[in-house]
Amino acid sequence: MTSDPGPAPRGAVDPDDAEVGRRFAAGDEQALALAYERWAGQLHGMAVRAFGPGPDAEDVTQQTFIAAWTGRARFRPDQGPLPAWLTGVCRHKIADTWARRDRQRREAEAAVSQAQAAPAGGTTPAVDTAVADRMLVLEELDRLGQPQRGIIELAFFADLTHAQIAERTGIPLGTVKSHIRRTLERLRNRLEVDGAALPA
Repeated sequence: MTSDPGPAPRGAVDPDDAEVGRRFAAGDEQALALAYERWAGQLHGMAVRAFGPGPDAEDVTQQTFIAAWTGRARFRPDQGPLPAWLTGVCRHKIADTWARRDRQRREAEAAVSQAQAAPAGGTTPAVDTAVADRMLVLEELDRLGQPQRGIIELAFFADLTHAQIAERTGIPLGTVKSHIRRTLERLRNRLEVDGAALPA
């Protein structure tokens, strides 16, 4: 008569949260899938409480896992559990989305103000130039890769300081400053070539 081998070890078929965290930090894609399965609902709930159900909440949930996976080198399993770290990433993404919404609102209000201030016969040359300069800046930002574009957006659209950007992204403070300096130099050169000028 053979003895009953008993149930399979839990970690072999259903790793606990700590094991998922260790494997996530090590770059195991199965751990990413397990993390999404276990905690996406919780993070989506946070986003829904911030924005209500809809595309913003869904985007924040997706962006949280993308940012967490690409930045997994900053996750330390011995310093805290993965769901708590994911919650922190989600809070940052919620803040970023609020900043984007606020920026879009301010841009829309500025466009309305410009339109209302324009004479009935059409826009003034100054307004035309400002719009052209703005389009040029946005076009140049589109040329930037990451992390430069993200750093510039956090600095000028979310109004974060260099130190806050370094803390938010995990990029060293000196690197953040050099990225911003080089990017502004590129923008200035481009605008000068095209006959525009950044404010001093």
